[in-house]
Amino acid sequence: MTKRERIDDFLGQKRLALVGVSHKPKDFTRLLLSEFMRRGYDVVAVNPSAIEIDGVPCFPRIQDVSPPVDGVLLLTPAAVSETIASECVEAGVRRVWFYRALGEGAVSRKAAEYCEARGVQVIAGGCPFMFWKGSGWIHRVHAALAKITGTYPR
Repeated sequence: MTKRERIDDFLGQKRLALVGVSHKPKDFTRLLLSEFMRRGYDVVAVNPSAIEIDGVPCFPRIQDVSPPVDGVLLLTPAAVSETIASECVEAGVRRVWFYRALGEGAVSRKAAEYCEARGVQVIAGGCPFMFWKGSGWIHRVHAALAKITGTYPR
């Protein structure tokens, strides 16, 4: 599967978990959470210090999510990605997206390789907003720049 096919497959799932959704209302992770909800996804948040965020149930770990999810979007620092990747594998998650817009994001080469070695479909980098129709202008600009530089997935 190409990276773009993995992205389309991930976004085609309906039950997803976002790991690392912040308590801070203006944090980008909250914008992503609300956009998934607006687009009709059955989404849950994983945050060990919250019961719910914006009306969405929170779970302390991915293994605690019930019913299970079709995919996980990691919005955490790369330093914890290995731990979360291991938890995803343990929970039977088959799709993991390591978010990155600028900088390192959640991407950890070691965590991605760990998942892939265990049959988990991995997306290392990028942001869902770049691939949704009707995203805001800043996301369209980000996608256009990726296309210009040849880093936009095909």
